[in-house]
Amino acid sequence: MLNKKGFTLIEVLVVITIIGILAVLLLANFGPSREKARDIQRKTDLNQIKTSLALYYSIWGRYPDGSSGSIVGCGTAAPPTSCVWGNVWSRDSVVYMKILPSDPLAPDQRYLYTSSDSNSFTIKALLENKLDKDIVTGQVRCGACSPAEVDSCYVVCQD
Repeated sequence: MLNKKGFTLIEVLVVITIIGILAVLLLANFGPSREKARDIQRKTDLNQIKTSLALYYSIWGRYPDGSSGSIVGCGTAAPPTSCVWGNVWSRDSVVYMKILPSDPLAPDQRYLYTSSDSNSFTIKALLENKLDKDIVTGQVRCGACSPAEVDSCYVVCQD
């Protein structure tokens, strides 16, 4: 009688199947956590930009203009130039932000800044979690979201 130790092909296939099912379940639950983390980063970014805009206002007596979604408040010359998302935000010798942040999922997709006059502004980002309660809160307070993006548009504005 042969006494071979080892696993049969069926046993190996059952173990691989169980590991595969567990991996799929873990990945399915991990996705929403990453979306939530990116949304938290977006909201933090917008609030940090808002704080920097308040500093800009205290120095210049106005909020910077907006152009094509960018902040026009950089450079050393007058008038100021458009700031580049992902780069330093400074005007003259004052650094407002070391990095003017952009969207964490797609760095080439910047946040949208608008300023209709020198005393007001809005900054908006599109959140992945459309059930986030801050979406409605920001829209009620600040408006500025188009009907096509109203279900995911997070917006902040001046105090």
